[in-house]
Amino acid sequence: MPATLKTHVRVLIVDDSAIVRKVLSQQLGHYRGIEVVGTAPDPYIARDKIVALEPDVLTLDVEMPRMDGITFLRKLMTYHPMPVIILSSLTPKGGKTAMEALAAGAVEVVSKPGPAYSVGEACNDLVQKIKAASRARVDRRIAAETPAQSGADTLHMVETTNKIFAIGASTGGVQALSCVLPALPSNAPGTLVIQHMPSNFTKSFAERLNRECAVTVREAQDGEHVIPGTALIAPGGLHMLLRRSGANYYVTIKDGPAVCHQKPSVEALFNSVAKYGGANAVGAILTGMGSDGAGGLLNMRQNGAFTIAQDEASSIVFGMPKEAIECGAAQKVVPLWQVAKTMIDAIRI
Repeated sequence: MPATLKTHVRVLIVDDSAIVRKVLSQQLGHYRGIEVVGTAPDPYIARDKIVALEPDVLTLDVEMPRMDGITFLRKLMTYHPMPVIILSSLTPKGGKTAMEALAAGAVEVVSKPGPAYSVGEACNDLVQKIKAASRARVDRRIAAETPAQSGADTLHMVETTNKIFAIGASTGGVQALSCVLPALPSNAPGTLVIQHMPSNFTKSFAERLNRECAVTVREAQDGEHVIPGTALIAPGGLHMLLRRSGANYYVTIKDGPAVCHQKPSVEALFNSVAKYGGANAVGAILTGMGSDGAGGLLNMRQNGAFTIAQDEASSIVFGMPKEAIECGAAQKVVPLWQVAKTMIDAIRI
């Protein structure tokens, strides 16, 4: 008998705050396609409700009594893997904890409502993340743990000053980028990265990657030069665009309307790289929901850049890469663990 097509994403909310549980339950209940099947004040009750209610997606506060959210998440991903979205505070500590949770297997992170982030904005964002998470294949995060093929010895005789790498990712991108960037050699071309992530979290993400990579990784600043051996992560909530002055590349960081429903937007970055990088650029689009970056990657290809898409088998969410492949934007489709090597090989041609 064929499986019944689900019309709603079933969500379980885990948070020690009764107010947060009530507000999220009420707000999410207004959105079509979302069904809050239950709430839990701590991981022990959550464990029982996961078994009883069989939710599709879990929202998880990482700061809870009896058992902290990170410990619970690790146990959950070991014994009952499922898509988990982390709700985290907009603080430096919250950012670091969120990065730890993503490394432990969470697929997304969303800011908790606060003085700078209204309940309406937070819930709109959360709904999109829930829908994306419901399509995530959590078993595919193993792909991000496959040993990366380092290109450390491949660029000794290659001039990288005028080359540009541009990478875009969304859902599952934290794990994917943790595979790709550490595989780049210390003299890799200047690398620009868009990861859909809330503001104040990208700095912690860049710091975490910087400890793991041969290249220097940091959150980008407006006007910063793009140089070999450095990877710049777009700040959450702001667009990052490539510019050129004479022989020098630099980035502009700017506010503005969302592009492809995203800010920062992969599409906006790729279009700027197509214009200013041209045939000197290599673009890669990784795991993520939606179509952000597909048109921009096609623009890059049409302007002479070498373009890559992550394959379906290694993608946690095969949305953005699929759109890029279907519109003819990707010259090469490769597993995650081959992305860095393919980018390096492209500038050696």
